[in-house]
Amino acid sequence: MVTVYVNDRESIDEALRRFSKIVGKEGIITKVKENMFYTKPSKLKRDRIIKAKRKMEKKQRKEMAR
Repeated sequence: MVTVYVNDRESIDEALRRFSKIVGKEGIITKVKENMFYTKPSKLKRDRIIKAKRKMEKKQRKEMAR
């Protein structure tokens, strides 16, 4: 759980900025967006395979450029 304590001399805007930075670093927003809709396990597997293929192709292109 993310907690942000507001100091005496700190404005609410600064505390809100710190809060949003912490939430962004922990990846809470991305987790919430991922869990908004159900994704079938087969779709997750297919996406992982596609991502791995793209990564390998990119790596091969970089090696060929050298």
